[in-house]
Amino acid sequence: MTTGSLLLLAVFAMFASILAARVSSRLWLVLLLGGTGAALAAAITVLGGGAAWEWRSGFPVCGEPLHLRLDGVSAMFLALLGVIGGSGAIYAREYWADQAHPRSARAGRFWWSLQVLNMGLVLLSSNGLHFLIGWELFTVSSYFLITLNRQRREVRAAGWLYLAASHAATVCLFGFFAMLAVRTGSWELGPMLEQARLAPLFWLALFGFGVKAGLFPLHVWLPSAHANAPSHVSAMLSGMALKMGIYGLVRFSGWLPLPWEAGWVVAALGVVSAVLGVAFALGQHDLKRLLAYHSVENIGIILIGLGFALIAVRHGNAAWGQLALAGGLLHVWNHGLFKSLLFLGAGSVLHATGTREMSRLGGLWPAMPWTAGLFALGAVAISGLPPLNGFVSEWLVYLGLLDAVNAQGAAALAAVAAVVLLAMTGALALACFTKVCGVVFLGAPRSAAVRRAHESGPLMRGPMLVLAGACVAIGLTPVVFWPVVVRATAAWNPGWSSLASPASLRLISASNLALTIAAVLAAALLWRHTRRQGLRRALTWDCGYAAPAVRMQYTAGSFAGIIVGWFAWIMRPHRREHRPEGAFPLQAAVEDHTPETVLERVVEPLGAMVLRAAHAARSLQHGRVQTYLLYLVAGITALAVLVLAGGRS
Repeated sequence: MTTGSLLLLAVFAMFASILAARVSSRLWLVLLLGGTGAALAAAITVLGGGAAWEWRSGFPVCGEPLHLRLDGVSAMFLALLGVIGGSGAIYAREYWADQAHPRSARAGRFWWSLQVLNMGLVLLSSNGLHFLIGWELFTVSSYFLITLNRQRREVRAAGWLYLAASHAATVCLFGFFAMLAVRTGSWELGPMLEQARLAPLFWLALFGFGVKAGLFPLHVWLPSAHANAPSHVSAMLSGMALKMGIYGLVRFSGWLPLPWEAGWVVAALGVVSAVLGVAFALGQHDLKRLLAYHSVENIGIILIGLGFALIAVRHGNAAWGQLALAGGLLHVWNHGLFKSLLFLGAGSVLHATGTREMSRLGGLWPAMPWTAGLFALGAVAISGLPPLNGFVSEWLVYLGLLDAVNAQGAAALAAVAAVVLLAMTGALALACFTKVCGVVFLGAPRSAAVRRAHESGPLMRGPMLVLAGACVAIGLTPVVFWPVVVRATAAWNPGWSSLASPASLRLISASNLALTIAAVLAAALLWRHTRRQGLRRALTWDCGYAAPAVRMQYTAGSFAGIIVGWFAWIMRPHRREHRPEGAFPLQAAVEDHTPETVLERVVEPLGAMVLRAAHAARSLQHGRVQTYLLYLVAGITALAVLVLAGGRS
């Protein structure tokens, strides 16, 4: 089938799934998988070497002819949408089943289909008006998915915060597209590099798309939305919704002329997001909120690649820019895969125990071996360790930065700083996920809910296995995916279509395969040895006590306390202590809490000031006609004074 036929099939299947959402969950799932599968096939056709697809309608839609385009850039994101959209739908059929959620399950299916359809519209649109329509519909769909469990107050608050932040971004994007249409005379989108007067519009796009991408400090909506949404929705938000913001930045940074400082700003925001995202993650005790902050970190890694690609364009299309961009674009895929896997794993834990608080978990590995193993695989991937996919994309970013060190001037200095901070980010991510896996899955159960935990069913394990398999495939065969990434970078910059595969990719592929084989053999030998010799089981971290207790285990707070202290200048952690008193103290407790610093110390005070100003302005509206006439006369007088003063000057 041709690319156009596959996309047409995908659209029909998605519309049919919307209609079937409230009728039959099985029919809905079949139709949605058909739609996402067709979209994935169309993306693979373009990425595999097929020609870019473009289509214009002969009829107007909302006053503008429909103009769709699928090239290397949009195909990268559409392929990810197909994988995550289909996997999340399968997972939801067991995780958010009709029996447990009779009211919200049907609504969830409807909004899921609408969200996937409109994400696809955004990725394909080459008309600013239709882009905005698809963007707003996808935003509203995400709001209703976040608030599926709207009986809880914190869920409603998270939904409203997401909606407020998203619409602040949409206002900027409306200004961006409207001014673009005014200056070009059309809503049509495409390469406009020769029109230098469009460059200042990039700052509107950076804010609008940056809010959706969750870059620091525009991430204020992200932790609460990811934590309070159903876990399959969290996977879609982190795996794909954030990437819509990245898509906007990648797409329009390639189509529009940019201010000279754009690359430096994007790279700096990427470094800040990477370092502070992982720092805030270390301070979290809520499993899903911790994963949410790691999304901020990985968005930062992607932006480092994009930022240095923009800097390279200013340096005459230096080859290191393509390496950095290739790593960033591949990290779009990799982050979507392993972060969706981690959120689905966290959902399996929540489904079995009823809690996200790591201080109430522990010892889940024996009861949930599939979930624990797959979550651990995702943890290795997100930490950037071989032999998985996170290592490959981060290595490409490192290659670009290390090559940039050989450049002259500020680019070399910036690359050195970025390499150091990116390495620090990787070390902190490894420490964070060592904490997560140790506290959640190892040790002894910390509550009765954990003791009753059981493994999730096949419809929840299946999507996790698919995502884990994709992480392994990219990690073991990066050379296979290199032409795909080159095709995407060439669509972003046509001058970057001839870069050969780095020699280190083949070495990585061979070493990752050897490491995998060695790890499997070592695990098999260890399992055989333990079966023969037998083991005496004891409580983990008993510290040599004769009668250890569960409370003697490391907690999430104690594990990362020292590292959190390094970033206390921005994280401002709170600690409540009840110290033991007397020779035989009856009580002692300590509690750590890391606030949402930007939200609570910046956004909320500014919002309070705006509300106070609005309340003061309302006092001027008291209904007295005489006073309103006085306002009018005063305004006209002030205007006359300004005109006279201007005429004299």
